Amino acid sequence: MCPLLLVALTPRFHYAAVPPQQNYAYLIAFAFASLVFLLALFFLIRKLVRQAKPAQPAAWSSEKPDTDNASAFMTASMHGVIEKLRAQEKELARLHALAQERAQESERLTEEVTRNMPTGLLLVSATGAISATNPAAEEALSIRPLRYRSYKEILGEDSDLARMLGECLGAGKTIHRAEVEHLTHLGEVRHLGVTISPIVRAARSAVRRSLDPSGAVDAKVTGALCLMSDLTELTALQKQIRWKENLAALGEMSAGIAHEFKNALATISGYAQMIRSEAKPGDLHENAERILDQTRALTHVVTEFLRFARPLEISYETVEMKGLVERVASELEEALPATSVVCEGVFLELPGDEALLRQALLNLARNGAEAARAAGASPRVTISGTLEELGGRKWQRICVADNGPGIPLLDLPKIFLPFYTTKSEGTGLGLAVVQKVALQHGGSIEARNRASGGAEFLLWLPLRQETSPSPLTSGAARI
Repeated sequence: MCPLLLVALTPRFHYAAVPPQQNYAYLIAFAFASLVFLLALFFLIRKLVRQAKPAQPAAWSSEKPDTDNASAFMTASMHGVIEKLRAQEKELARLHALAQERAQESERLTEEVTRNMPTGLLLVSATGAISATNPAAEEALSIRPLRYRSYKEILGEDSDLARMLGECLGAGKTIHRAEVEHLTHLGEVRHLGVTISPIVRAARSAVRRSLDPSGAVDAKVTGALCLMSDLTELTALQKQIRWKENLAALGEMSAGIAHEFKNALATISGYAQMIRSEAKPGDLHENAERILDQTRALTHVVTEFLRFARPLEISYETVEMKGLVERVASELEEALPATSVVCEGVFLELPGDEALLRQALLNLARNGAEAARAAGASPRVTISGTLEELGGRKWQRICVADNGPGIPLLDLPKIFLPFYTTKSEGTGLGLAVVQKVALQHGGSIEARNRASGGAEFLLWLPLRQETSPSPLTSGAARI
């Protein structure tokens, strides 16, 4: 652009028409004009450069916006990642809270089911400690609390249930529907139906997996689960049914035989009386007297057997037990003058046969007084009454206790069996009749030794007649 501008601004000279002196003047003027023009052009360019200088750094630093854009992109990307992580963290926290809530709800449901289930539950660890239980188990074992205690301490090392739990923990043995007896701290025998299964945890180490390609695992018993049901009432009902069936069969079978015995004894007794009346004093007279004594004893046995064997005809009426017990005490004191009889406690009215109940109580009181007298002690009998509530029913419990030597341990399970007696002159039917009277009234009878000495018989009678089992096992003998 500058050369063209110089050519345009340069004046045209006609050298042919101008003399040489004028040519020097023109050259000087041209040189001066060129110098002025160059100076003007220089200042113009300089001004333009100064005006363009502030915008120059933006043009020269064209690489800095690229760097800022990369940093901004990385910052934006990091912010995006952080926001996603925060969103995922919130989602994980929500899912964790939901899972925890579900776990707590499941735990609450499991606790409610375990607490309300009618079957007793015991969860025993490998160390023998009871780690979990429910109220049904505490009620069946009559022990509270059970948790965190050793099962051997609770049940006793020699009990059948403790032995089964030990076999399950030691050898992993499963026990299905077994029946055991449990003796409570109150001396009551509970019949329990139990099912015991081991809790097994499978363990496989990496070394074993590499050495054993078959995939075998090691099973380790980490505990035992025991389910139990209280079968005491069911066992009592079954025993009642069996006793009634046996008594009915025995009565039908033996009634005719007993009558034949009575007829034969009456004939023998008649001839003995004739011989005694006709014989002179001497051996014949004494022998006839002995025959009469034996026939009278046999007649008494046959009469008691018939009373026991034939079905009882109960005429239900309202029996005032307090007056009945006082009459029994008076009769016993008259029959055995040296006997002291004490009546105490609560006695209520109940439906039953007064004659049969009187006979049962008199048999129990007489047995206690005779046992104390045979041991050389002054007979003392205590008849006490209490009101009990078991199985949703109310019961009159009558306890007849004595100060005798007690019942031998080997005889306890047998004392209610017919014809079983430890007395030299006993028939073995007195307690059997008492048991029959109790069964016919919907109750039960049990015997046990007292810690202070002597024996006691517990007679349970319902205050209202219902078709349900007695509160305790009928005829059970307790220590």
